[in-house]
Amino acid sequence: MSINVRGKQFEVTPAIKDYVSKHIGKITHYFDDHGDINVTLSAHKGQHIVEVTVNMHGYMLRGEEQSGDLYVSIDKVVEKLERQVRKHKTKLEKRFRGAGFKSEIIVPDDEQVIHDFDVVKNKKFLFKPMSTEEAILQMNLLHHGFFVYTNSETDDVSIVYKRKDGKYGIIEPE
Repeated sequence: MSINVRGKQFEVTPAIKDYVSKHIGKITHYFDDHGDINVTLSAHKGQHIVEVTVNMHGYMLRGEEQSGDLYVSIDKVVEKLERQVRKHKTKLEKRFRGAGFKSEIIVPDDEQVIHDFDVVKNKKFLFKPMSTEEAILQMNLLHHGFFVYTNSETDDVSIVYKRKDGKYGIIEPE
């Protein structure tokens, strides 16, 4: 298990790093094999923002909290992640037992020059075959509005998204 703590325009003292490691470590007891945990601390206009991303077996858990006190923000984000794990624990256990998926890393072409658009963020992620149910679970764990995945039934790239009415939609190629 690796807990990486970094500050974004914020100095991370050893005391803060110890506090983060101790409290974020609480969520690791839910899993036998731990992945990487990335914690980003920042302060903006008197608010302390804590972002935590947990990568386990190709699944991502993400939580973000902000408050006037850094330690309160850390405690809140740990509570949020624990709620996510408890809520989806049975589903996650089923997914982790069958960890025989073949993963491919999709690397965007950094050489491509875009003139008309201002790209502000570039992400890399594991691209692995999964069912639509697994994709919806992953999307909900990340708190995103959509998720791109390889459909394990059709081997096509599909997109699942959350509609305004709270239901889900799927975009598939013809």
